Amino acid sequence: MTFGGMNSVWVIVLFDLPTETPLDRKEYAQFRKFLLDDGFTMMQYSVYMRHSASDENAAVHLKRVKSKLPPDGEVRILKITDKQFGKIEVFYGAKRKPIEQAPEQLSLF
Repeated sequence: MTFGGMNSVWVIVLFDLPTETPLDRKEYAQFRKFLLDDGFTMMQYSVYMRHSASDENAAVHLKRVKSKLPPDGEVRILKITDKQFGKIEVFYGAKRKPIEQAPEQLSLF
């Protein structure tokens, strides 16, 4: 999908954060809440995704995520195109489920 000549992309944040202590759990919850407040949705546990209309918009959200990294644990950020996202195969048990769709984009003429 394109928007104003720009390719839309998905930003996927994968994380593995410690949860042993109350402080660990608080930092985990704060990071998760930040992602939700920034428009990410849960794809599966510790994997959050956000659709961006352009590479430039994705870069804004990448910068925000980097600014909120927890002090411990591992965070990975993946940026993929709509076409690549569309090739994801999702299964619940042996049954295949359709993947999430990009939000409708406003077209300006």
